[in-house]
Amino acid sequence: MSSGQPPLRKNRDFTILWIGQTISTIGSRVSALAFPLLVLATTHSPARAGIVGFANGLPNLCFYLPAGALVDRWNRKRIMLVADGARALALGSIPVALAAHALTFPQIAVVAFVGGSFDVFFDVAESAALPQVVAKEQLPQAIAQNQARQQGAGIVSQPLGGFLFALGRGVPFLADVVSYVASFVSLLFVRPAFQELRERSTTRLRADVVEGIVWLWRERFLRTTLGLVAGTNFAHAALVIALIVRARNLGASSTLIGVMLGLFSAGALVGSVIAPWVQRNVRPSLLIIGSVWLWALLTYALFFVREPLVLGALCGLQAVVGPPWNVVLGSYRYRLVPDRLLGRTQSAGAVVTWGTIPLGSLAAGFLTQDLGARATFVVLGGIFTVVGIAAVSARVIRQASRLDAMMPGG
Repeated sequence: MSSGQPPLRKNRDFTILWIGQTISTIGSRVSALAFPLLVLATTHSPARAGIVGFANGLPNLCFYLPAGALVDRWNRKRIMLVADGARALALGSIPVALAAHALTFPQIAVVAFVGGSFDVFFDVAESAALPQVVAKEQLPQAIAQNQARQQGAGIVSQPLGGFLFALGRGVPFLADVVSYVASFVSLLFVRPAFQELRERSTTRLRADVVEGIVWLWRERFLRTTLGLVAGTNFAHAALVIALIVRARNLGASSTLIGVMLGLFSAGALVGSVIAPWVQRNVRPSLLIIGSVWLWALLTYALFFVREPLVLGALCGLQAVVGPPWNVVLGSYRYRLVPDRLLGRTQSAGAVVTWGTIPLGSLAAGFLTQDLGARATFVVLGGIFTVVGIAAVSARVIRQASRLDAMMPGG
């Protein structure tokens, strides 16, 4: 931190944004757990639960590229406000349909798709706006706090989601509606503009998208890590479905499943706390390669577990290394990418990294239905193993030094 720079905790606008998004994240995690529970309760089909997960993540493939270019053109705060309102309306339709005894599986899938679509625009806008709210030298700390927000919210929301679902199938979705309203109101009180002053773009949207893709492709380290993250995201998305199905097969209640997934978030929260220290002291090569092999070994170990809480504990160990990974890669991107390209480069990368998430959910639905959850753990462990071999084989990963040394002139 530069001399004379106030601590991040005294940044009023970041604090308001952080609190609003913490509430919103809790609501989103509550409904994210409720979606597969609702599908399994109404259809008894793991495959259909996977289809809903696919529908929720499909916008990652469809909309991230145009969203990035539009976020770099349009008012980012306005995009976030519209996204909050649209998500509240979509999620609110589920408890209304339940109350009218008119809920159908297609409606669940459509709501999941609509929510995921506006998630894309909100997430790209929020990420691109962060450097306008936080001083550049404080970005690693801000990213770490956002990671803590995500994981801390998970600790609260997973047990809460299971408990609320036990109270009523529509209750978790009502809670998410309230969280989006809170996010909307908090954004109104954040003072800075979420983008630099810039002239109105005269280029075509396609040209803007291509510029972001080309810029990202030329950065060898980022290009390589995108492939690794894509593989691990596929496996992690599938792992969530497999864990829920395995826990249900073991007789776990919805509340116990929430507690199990809360242990996963607890591990990630620990990772968020240690992330700034890791970013300063651990070589990216060791972090990236070691994380993937840890994920592989612990996923194989799930095959032998017969207690839901032990499943959650092992996944919590997996989750510890995720936030440091995200902080290192996110800090590098913020320091290297100019503001005018932040939305486009993030969206170009997200098509690859987040685009595998719906595929993982879809694959898990059919794998757990046809092979069973235990065999699915073995398959997913194999995917992590392949990614681990790729990481070890990539010279740019093996030779990666600390963040400062990765920068031009470092």
